[in-house]
Amino acid sequence: MTQEKVIPISDELKAFIGRECNRKVSAPVSLSDIRKWAIAAYWPETPPRLFWDEEYAKKTRFGGIVAPEDFNPFSWPIDRSTYNMGDEPTHAPTKRMGIGLGMLNGGGGNEFLSRIRPGDVITSVTKFDDIFCRQGSKWPMLFFVRKTTWTNQKGEVIKYNTHVAIKH
Repeated sequence: MTQEKVIPISDELKAFIGRECNRKVSAPVSLSDIRKWAIAAYWPETPPRLFWDEEYAKKTRFGGIVAPEDFNPFSWPIDRSTYNMGDEPTHAPTKRMGIGLGMLNGGGGNEFLSRIRPGDVITSVTKFDDIFCRQGSKWPMLFFVRKTTWTNQKGEVIKYNTHVAIKH
C-alpha cells in the first residue's frame, strides 16, 4: 500500500480559504412550493401530511407546515441574476486561481439544523473551507472543500452543506 503524500499549496491558494465564493437569496418560500416539492419527492406515494395539511401540521411539534429537509428554494429561479449576488458564476473563484474547469465530484454531505417554513427567505453563502493537494497514483490532485450555510431571514441556520471538488 502506498502512503499518501501531502503536497504544500501556494500562499495564493491558501488566501482563498475562508473567502466567500457564492451567495444566493431565495424568493419567499410559498406553501405551494413546499407542497409541490413533497408531491414530487414522495411520488407515487402520498407525501406526509406535515408537508401539505395545515390542520394536521399545527398539532405537530413544528406548529405548522414545514418543508422536507431536502427542499431547495433555489431550484426554480425566474431571473438567475437575482440568485447570484456576485457578478460571476459559481466556478469563477477556481478559474481566478488559474485552475479552470475539469473538476471531479469528491462527495459531500448535509447537516440539517432547522426546517424551512412558508414565508422564509433563505440566504445561501458558500466559502472555501479548505484547499489541499495530495499525490495521486499518477499525478497530484488539488482538493477544494466548500462549505455552504443556509440561513433564514431571522438568521437561524437551516443547514450546512459540505462539498469536495477535486482537480486532477
